[in-house]
Amino acid sequence: MRRIEDLDRERLLQLLRVYAQNWLAHDGCWFLGIEEDLGQPTARKYNNRAWERFSPAEARRVLEFLGRKPGQGLDALEEALGFRLYAAINKQQTVREGERRLIFRMNECRVQTTRKRKGLPDYPCKEAGLAEYTEFARAVDPRIRTRCLGCPPDPHPDDWYCAWEFTLEDG
Repeated sequence: MRRIEDLDRERLLQLLRVYAQNWLAHDGCWFLGIEEDLGQPTARKYNNRAWERFSPAEARRVLEFLGRKPGQGLDALEEALGFRLYAAINKQQTVREGERRLIFRMNECRVQTTRKRKGLPDYPCKEAGLAEYTEFARAVDPRIRTRCLGCPPDPHPDDWYCAWEFTLEDG
């Protein structure tokens, strides 16, 4: 029997992408199940709650993996964003604008590109994104404030789906 421990680097990276795709597929199946039974507004409400709970847990685990403690500012957030499960399957970008400002863009989002390929409009994920990115950043450092620069249903340019501004407050 083959084991994870026996895989080479390339196969481990492939497996990471498989795990990330499976996680995202499970998230979508869960959402669709709620939507079918209770409608999209209710599904979105519970999706937002799930992100509020999941995001800080993910941030804590990523920080632990990176050997970082909470409270290390935007450097820690920038690094942690690159180690989220999403980072294995989406194309994203960070831009530092000074010591106290970080811009994060989701250039290719697997959910949105799949919808586009199927001829569907963008999924309106702004509410979930506000919960997700705010709580993730807060878990990395409570001094970080999150502001949405654009996220569906907002219009966006072709080179990104959502963009977020993180600022480090004095504290």
